[in-house]
Amino acid sequence: MTSKRRILLVDDDADLLRLISLRLKANGFDVNAVSSAQGALARLPVYRPHVLVTDLRMPGMDGMELFEVVQQRNLRLPVIVLTAHGTIPDAVSATQKGVFSYLVKPFDAQVLLAHIEKALQQSGEADAADVDGSDQEWRSGIISCSQVMESLLQQTKAAAVTDVSVLIQSETGTGKELLAAAIHKASGRRDKPFLALNCAAMPEALLESELFGHVAGSFTGANKHHAGLFQAANRGTVFLDEIGDMPIAAQAKLLRVLEQHEVRPVGSTETISVDVRIIAATHHDLNAKVAEGSFREDLYYRLNVITLELPPLANRREDIGLLVNHFSNLLTARHGKEALRFSPEAMELLVSAPWPGNVRQLLNVVEQCVVLSSAPMVSRALVERALRFKPERLLSLNQAREQFEHDYLLRLLNMTEGNIALAARLSERNRSEFYNLLRRHSLDPAQFRKVADQAE
Repeated sequence: MTSKRRILLVDDDADLLRLISLRLKANGFDVNAVSSAQGALARLPVYRPHVLVTDLRMPGMDGMELFEVVQQRNLRLPVIVLTAHGTIPDAVSATQKGVFSYLVKPFDAQVLLAHIEKALQQSGEADAADVDGSDQEWRSGIISCSQVMESLLQQTKAAAVTDVSVLIQSETGTGKELLAAAIHKASGRRDKPFLALNCAAMPEALLESELFGHVAGSFTGANKHHAGLFQAANRGTVFLDEIGDMPIAAQAKLLRVLEQHEVRPVGSTETISVDVRIIAATHHDLNAKVAEGSFREDLYYRLNVITLELPPLANRREDIGLLVNHFSNLLTARHGKEALRFSPEAMELLVSAPWPGNVRQLLNVVEQCVVLSSAPMVSRALVERALRFKPERLLSLNQAREQFEHDYLLRLLNMTEGNIALAARLSERNRSEFYNLLRRHSLDPAQFRKVADQAE
């Protein structure tokens, strides 16, 4: 992907599309031009533009409808609307809805360029065009092509350029530490330490010492001074995973770090100034923990300045193929094996599995397949063995429709005790149509009638 600032340009006028493209390219932008809103939506997750410039009046979906879809998917993308039919009320309405700017044709090219530059500054992308492509380096460890992840990463980049605390909310195994590291890489602290600690994995007696440090003699076994995590990460970032499991006593000390920017080592009466950014993560509902009194409300609000929600793997199934190939390449190299491919049947199984353990479980399954495979192609049977459960089968649309119809008819016949006239009326079908449906699903209404009725 190019390191230039990317402009997605949408207009059904081919001549104007070509003219604006040439002007933007001449000013150093990378331009992807499409002739419809539908084409723009298809390009968004692949091209990842910094600014969207769209015509208002287009066949099918118009510019404002495109903006509304974009806003639902990615609130950080500035949208500039162009129109030949603009009025002041139209412009006011568009900007009230969140459109960055609204230009009436014909417009001077320099005016459009000025609006694009302002949009880039507002979104934090004014300096995105670095020659070595490092504007994408921060996210290089995150393997994804899904729209839900792309929207999250746009929010992540916006959060990273500030210095506020971030709370990552997600299920276990989704890659919270990877996202936290991406925030650090995209921030102004990228050249300083990034240190992580899992609060749930640390015994309560040692947690405060690990975080805040201790002085020699402060407890049994403390033979020398120990600088805690916050001192070690000074001017960098500290990632606290499973913050919901942090004991109340440590929570009070963490609040001091956030409010006073200082730590007091265990056993010391002196405080030490620290400059750290805190990123926390949890799979717990912290609101519920605050309500039950196991998590401090004041700390919750200090940590939860910006919340990022990592989706479970089941909600980003289009990423599974990419992740499988990525993990397979890494693991075959690690275990000294020849490159492996997953058969189409094996990949279908992986894509349809429920994945309660998320990306961590997928990594485990791929590693088992890499280790146990004796052929260059991983079979479906090997994936089934690694999964250890029957994966959820995704029905085709026709199969789902047939299953729904069958279940619906069964319910109707049970409710009406096989009364065809009543069942047809409830389903809003005539008796002939209803009988045809019953025959197609091999259902006999007589089997649902009362025994006394049958006797008659």
